[in-house]
Amino acid sequence: MATLLMNEKNEVRDMLKTYCNRYPSQNKAAASLHGVSAGTISSILNGKYENISDEMFRNIYSQVSTPHQAAGLQIVETTALHEITAAMQDAQEWQDVTWVVGESGCGKTTAASVYQSSHKEVYTLLCSEDMKKGDFVRELAAVIGINANGHNIREILSAIITRIIQMDSPLLIFDEGDKLNDLVFHYFITIYNQLKDKAGIIFLSTSYIEKRMESGLKHNKKGYQEINSRIGRKFYKISKNTANDVYAVCVANGIKEDKALENIIQDAASYENDMRRVTKKIKIEKKRRAA
Repeated sequence: MATLLMNEKNEVRDMLKTYCNRYPSQNKAAASLHGVSAGTISSILNGKYENISDEMFRNIYSQVSTPHQAAGLQIVETTALHEITAAMQDAQEWQDVTWVVGESGCGKTTAASVYQSSHKEVYTLLCSEDMKKGDFVRELAAVIGINANGHNIREILSAIITRIIQMDSPLLIFDEGDKLNDLVFHYFITIYNQLKDKAGIIFLSTSYIEKRMESGLKHNKKGYQEINSRIGRKFYKISKNTANDVYAVCVANGIKEDKALENIIQDAASYENDMRRVTKKIKIEKKRRAA
């Protein structure tokens, strides 16, 4: 692996500075990062790179950069990204709860990453099917910048609520929220009850959640009535990306030749303009040119 150049280290330093500015202190920023101490952050921000390994710089870059930055791609405000951003702004401003539904590949995760990188007091938790209550609470504490070592779940959750209440305009984003099992799902009710009118909450998921909610309500499953009420008894559905969105993303990332453009646009149309598919094709085209 090539040795990092000074300008590459400076780029990481600038990203880290932006990242730290989202937290009330460097210690809390460090607590949100894996394998990074407050001392390391201080050294990098002060330009003292002598004792910082390239591996550490790469570790920090992987955590503070957006997926598009890491891939060397330019962000474009597609139809979906615009609508998701608007929902996040509304939830943060009005301390509201919204469940955003969009097709896989429409740009939900990208929108969350971009919004978080440019707004203070915004925290994203990527949910998964195998999460238990302890996992959920500890990972939420980590992204907020709370050191959970030596504390039980109740104590950690209390610390999370206390920290959030002290913020000016916090927003919690639960990406792929439909993957949470019912036991963890119920934790949302507890969090909502204590943060009502004090924090915005956004869930991002595919339309699968609509069927799950319908089934839960039909069979009167525990918690579903409460959750449905707290999201306003409706889902905020995102428009599908269009061929124009695909075109704009291609052009912004240097794909301007008619043949290459046409190939990517036609390929995207076969996959409902899935932006994951589009970015993959753009990266392949860039590698082909470089070769």
